[in-house]
Amino acid sequence: MIKATNISHFYGKEQVLFNVNIDIKEGSFVFLSGDSGSGKSTLLSILSTLLKPSQGELIIQGKTLKEISNLDTFRQDKIGFVFQFHYLINYLNVYENIELAAKKDKKQSIQALLEELGISELSTRYPNEISGGQRQRVAVARALINEPSIVFADEPTGSLDSKNTTLVYELLAKAVKKGTTLIIASHDMQVQNYATQTLRMIDGKLQ
Repeated sequence: MIKATNISHFYGKEQVLFNVNIDIKEGSFVFLSGDSGSGKSTLLSILSTLLKPSQGELIIQGKTLKEISNLDTFRQDKIGFVFQFHYLINYLNVYENIELAAKKDKKQSIQALLEELGISELSTRYPNEISGGQRQRVAVARALINEPSIVFADEPTGSLDSKNTTLVYELLAKAVKKGTTLIIASHDMQVQNYATQTLRMIDGKLQ
C-alpha cells in the first residue's frame, strides 16, 4: 500500500527527517505519534504526496511519484485528507462543501453519508452556524465522500473537546473497517485505542 524508503527531508539547511523507513499494509489504522517538532507532520505530508522528500523513495499503491502522471487526479481518486482546522468554505453550506470535493458519480451519496455521520440535519447550514465538532464531522464526510483508498489525518481532533474527539476517532475507525487505510498524525495518545499500528517519531527519526 505505502512504502517509504530512506526518507530524509530538509527545510533549507535544517534537516527534519532522517532516513525514515515505513511499510504500511492495506486496511491498517496507523498512529504516527510524536511531540510537536518531532517531524510527524512533515512525514505525513510526504506520505500523502503533498510534499516531495529531499531524499529517498515513496511508493504508494505500487507506484513511485515519478510514475504517477497526474498527482491531482491521483489524490482525488485515491486519497482523503482531514486536518486539525476543517478548512470549510464559509460561503458554502455543509452539503455544498462536500459536493465541491465529490466526484460526479459520488454526489448522490452525500446525503446518505451525512446521515451515517449523524449530521444530515445540518446539510443546509453554513460553517459559522454549527459547532466545532460538527464542522470537523463535515470535514470527515468531505474526506470520505469519494471512498478513498487512503485517508491522512493531521491532528484532526486538536481543537475538539473529549466527546467530539472520541466521535471523530470512531468515525475514522469505522471507515477502516470498511477497507480504508488510515494514517493519523497526533500527539493524542488516545489514538492508540483504535490503531492497529503505532509509529513514534523523535527528533526526525522513527523509533
